[in-house]
Amino acid sequence: MSDVETAQRALRCLDLTDLTDTCTDQAIDALCAKAVDPRGPVAAVCVWPQFVKRAQDNLKGSPVRIATVVNFPAGGEDVGRVSDDVQEALSDGANEIDLVLPYEAVRRGDHGIATEMIEAVRDLVDQGRLLKVILETGELKEPALVETASRLAIEAGADFIKTSTGKTPVSATPQAAEIMLNAIKASGRPVGLKPSGGIRTLADAKIYFDLADRIMGPGWATPRTFRIGASSVYDALIAAIEGRASMTAAGTY
Repeated sequence: MSDVETAQRALRCLDLTDLTDTCTDQAIDALCAKAVDPRGPVAAVCVWPQFVKRAQDNLKGSPVRIATVVNFPAGGEDVGRVSDDVQEALSDGANEIDLVLPYEAVRRGDHGIATEMIEAVRDLVDQGRLLKVILETGELKEPALVETASRLAIEAGADFIKTSTGKTPVSATPQAAEIMLNAIKASGRPVGLKPSGGIRTLADAKIYFDLADRIMGPGWATPRTFRIGASSVYDALIAAIEGRASMTAAGTY
C-alpha cells in the first residue's frame, strides 16, 4: 500500500480529537470543518461532553459520528455518577462513549467494580451507538495487566478497547496494541481497537495498521473495527494525501 493509500485509510479511521483544557466553541467549529474535509471524512470527532451539542449542530447531515469521554481522565469508581454522565451525553447527541476503565481497581485486583461500570454503561449505550473502553495501558504497564484489562472489557461488552486517554506520560504503544489485538482475536467477538495518544505521523499510524493486518488479517481494520485517536496526525495525513510529505517528513508537522 502506498503512502497516499495508507494516509487515506488512516484518515477514514480517525477519531479527530480535541480534549484540551482550553477548548472553545470556535475550536469545535474548526475541528468539525476538518472532519468533513472533502479528502475525508473522518470516522468521528471526539470532544468534551459540554461540546457534544455544538458538534452535532456542525455535523448535521454528515456521516461523521460524535464521540465523547466519561470517567475521564482519572478512571474513578463511582458507577452511578458515570451512568448519569453517559445518559446526559447520549441525550445531547453522542453516538459513541469513550469510557475510562477504573484502571486502579484492575491494578489492585478488584475486577468487580470495573466490570460493574462497563456493564452499567453498556446497558445505556445501545441503538447503534458504540462503547469504547479506555484501558490506560501506560498506567497498567505490565503486559499481564493489559491482557487482563482487555479481556475484562471485552467480556463486559465493549465494542472497542482503546489504549489511552492521552493524558498520561505513556500513551499508545505498539506493545500494548499487540496484546489488545491478540485478546480481541482470542475472544472471537466483533470488538475493535483504538490506539490513542502520541500518534503524530503517517509512520506512527502505519505501525498500528501493520499490527492489525498481521494479527487480525488484511482488511480487518476499517472504521467499524479500527480507530486512531489523535489530533496532531491530521495535518500529516493531509500532507501525505496531497503528496507534500513522505512518511519521514510527516514527522515535522
